[in-house]
Amino acid sequence: MKRILCLVLCSLFLFTGCAKTSYFQSKELVEETDGKTDLSKDGSDQATTSIYVQVAGAVARPDVYELPTGSRVYAAIEAAGGLLESADDSDLNQASLIEDGQKIYVYSVEERESILEADTAADDGLININTASLEELKTLPGIGESKANQIITYRDSNGGFSSVEDIKNVSGIGDGIFNQIHLLIKV
Repeated sequence: MKRILCLVLCSLFLFTGCAKTSYFQSKELVEETDGKTDLSKDGSDQATTSIYVQVAGAVARPDVYELPTGSRVYAAIEAAGGLLESADDSDLNQASLIEDGQKIYVYSVEERESILEADTAADDGLININTASLEELKTLPGIGESKANQIITYRDSNGGFSSVEDIKNVSGIGDGIFNQIHLLIKV
């Protein structure tokens, strides 16, 4: 009787999951702990040892590449056939780690120069009289709050200025003030 009771209890222990893994537990829920494989609910094997990265721009073969997890930017560039002669990698950190789904874009020298020119043109220090605020206009020599308000009123009612010289159409701004501000403004 004790043997049967012991056998029943041991069987219950094994079959109900009191151990680490239940006998009846689905194989689909088992996850291997070596970090290489993850069995999903649909039973498909999803490898977690590789990542996908897009390499574009001034490289020999722009495309999406599969690389090992922990790869660096230089490895992605090598996978894409290396840099073209026209490539500008001066601000590209080739030693940085890449992540799954990342895009690496290598600019050409021409593209980089174009970007730098656009940044310089956008920050030329000139005040755009078609978009400047009251405070910005007041920083101009000879322009106080009253004249700044007149400039804003004029541009709102006339659809803006088509040239820098058009600011002389604003009441109170003649050649004297224009000569002081014409090198500081733009349209």
